[in-house]
Amino acid sequence: MSRKYGRRICSCIFIILAILAGPLPGFGWAADLPGATDHPLIKRFGGSEIVAYDSKRFEIYELQTSTFKRYDLGTKRREFTQPPLQLEGALTRIWYETTGEASSTELLRNYQNELKSQGFTILYDSTQDPAATNWTNFLASYSTTDIKTSRSHYIFFAADKSGIRVSSAKLERPEGDVYVYLTAVQWAKDDSVYKAKKGAYIAVDIITVQPMTQNMVTVSADEMATAISNTGRIALYGILFDTNKAEIKPESRPALEEIAKLLQKETAMKLHVVGHTDNVGGYDSNLGLSRRRAEAVATSLSKEFGIAADRLTANGVAYLAPVAVNTTEEGRAKNRRVELVPQ
Repeated sequence: MSRKYGRRICSCIFIILAILAGPLPGFGWAADLPGATDHPLIKRFGGSEIVAYDSKRFEIYELQTSTFKRYDLGTKRREFTQPPLQLEGALTRIWYETTGEASSTELLRNYQNELKSQGFTILYDSTQDPAATNWTNFLASYSTTDIKTSRSHYIFFAADKSGIRVSSAKLERPEGDVYVYLTAVQWAKDDSVYKAKKGAYIAVDIITVQPMTQNMVTVSADEMATAISNTGRIALYGILFDTNKAEIKPESRPALEEIAKLLQKETAMKLHVVGHTDNVGGYDSNLGLSRRRAEAVATSLSKEFGIAADRLTANGVAYLAPVAVNTTEEGRAKNRRVELVPQ
């Protein structure tokens, strides 16, 4: 046999073995949604494919750890017998489709066993909760639909409600705890309306708790002057505080330096320093917090940058002057700010 044909036979054998072995790590699955990939901490159920995927660097997430009670249409919030865990960090959301005879219970148990083998602790399991019903499991999964998918966004809602299973788990790590929320459903037959195939689906949400990287561009003194001249105020997001605290964080110094430059250049200018909060917590506590934060800014400008104290008046208005909705984390972040208003 010639060397040329020998190479061809070896190449064919390699291709056949690769097909039989399945996809190599990092190469994805042929039927997966474009751009989707498994999370590095969690394997997939054999024979399944990714039909929906989303990944965000930082997001807020409410994790179910108890029986679902009701969904409030007014606030668009889910209520449970125990308050859900309020998590912030990296969020990856994946829907897996498994066609054939797989059930939602089989998927859930496989994922739970995989999580346990990785050191996770199961926090909640609807199949072990006597108070959980088909209807509550359905409503508890209400947040699973807003995601890029090759199927219908409403596919989970149109599934067999008697087969809905939900569960949550936690892995403690020094570099940041990881939480997982599972929602499994099943289909008895193919459905062209929802682009569903007979089998089972599982939504896997992975939340890696970590602080947000502050990435706000510092507003210059000249930009502050222009905004005040044009709109009568300037909103600043570079002055940072810990939650429910009024101590200015060190990374706020560039913003404070620019305020000082503005006042040193505009020697006749006097400013109201106004603290604003989101609506998390009571009005009275937020009013006091917003005022203390404004006072901290005025004090810093006076003591550290030599600005005369009588040129600065600190005020707080809590959440009475929002610039965005308070029903999302993005909106609440915009409402947490310090504004400068000329006297």
